[in-house]
Amino acid sequence: MTVIRHGCRNTHTDTVTDRATVTVTVYCVRLPTLNVIVLFDRWEEEDDAAPSDKAPLTRTLDKKEVEDEVAEALVKLGHQAALHCLDGSTKSLHAIARMEGDLIFNLAESFAGNDTADAGIAGYLELLGKRFTGAGSHGLLYAQDKAVAKKILEFHGIHTPVFARLYRGRLDFSHDLEFPVIVKPAREDGSIGIEFNAVVNSIRELMERIDWLHANFDSPVLIEEYVEGREMYVGVLGNGNPEALPVVELDLSKLPEGTPRIAGAEVKWGKGTSAYRDTKSAVAEGLPEDTAALLQQTAVAVFQALELRDYARIDMRLRADGRVAVIEANPNPWLASRAEFAMAARKAGRTYPQLIGEIAELAMARYGA
Repeated sequence: MTVIRHGCRNTHTDTVTDRATVTVTVYCVRLPTLNVIVLFDRWEEEDDAAPSDKAPLTRTLDKKEVEDEVAEALVKLGHQAALHCLDGSTKSLHAIARMEGDLIFNLAESFAGNDTADAGIAGYLELLGKRFTGAGSHGLLYAQDKAVAKKILEFHGIHTPVFARLYRGRLDFSHDLEFPVIVKPAREDGSIGIEFNAVVNSIRELMERIDWLHANFDSPVLIEEYVEGREMYVGVLGNGNPEALPVVELDLSKLPEGTPRIAGAEVKWGKGTSAYRDTKSAVAEGLPEDTAALLQQTAVAVFQALELRDYARIDMRLRADGRVAVIEANPNPWLASRAEFAMAARKAGRTYPQLIGEIAELAMARYGA
């Protein structure tokens, strides 16, 4: 069948197609069992300003993006996949209402450059009565605001670092905090706004970091206890009885001496830097069984407390004494075949197409289809 790309940059030829045209790429000729729309976002801002060393690091696109991998996986399973791009225009949004399909595979993380719009996109799909994969609008809202998520986790007895939340000089909430603390946007993901200097040790550094965040992000600021420990990720897959996938560790041990051991933007998006090159994720080795079980049980508890669906990744810190601290939940985590979630699924015995197919099946089952 065909994979159809609507109204966005054509990654095969690197030219921009007119929104009225449709570019078709043939992947195979098998009969489909599901008609799936793979929804993703692209938005390119015209920026004539000179680059600044103080500007935050942001996501960079890869040559082969996750939407192509997901579409190819679905086609390998015998489904028909159509790629639809939310390019920041209302036309691309309204087009979804006219689309016919059995399921939307929702990979959209932003709209028109707004990285906090994922909950709004899910809400729009809900209003349209569309079936879609991943978290609903409620789960995305709960997880998106890190302070709100932490309060929910505390209510459920799940340990998370103590914190304070403020916005433009107004303190909304605070535990008792001691330095060092980590200072980050409360509503961004992908480590955007979290760089190595986010870990501060003095009032002066704290105030400078808050000022920088307010200048660059329209978001409350989260001031959080800095937890020394290993960076551990646990994927969760399922709904009624969700499964915790094998533990994955981001090895930060090769960062330069004196650098905070955090998964900062330099680690995730600083291509060409030693921080990006020398930090690798891999299935955790040598974990005691009870420690691995604690991480997995905690991840499932977070998944359920925040009302997530189908799949998610929970980021945690493992202290030297074996205690676990939940850092954040990632609904609809990055699904590239080389990403941590797919890595854990492979360790659990799933191929990449099987993982994508299982997510689609979980979503369809939720809708009774």
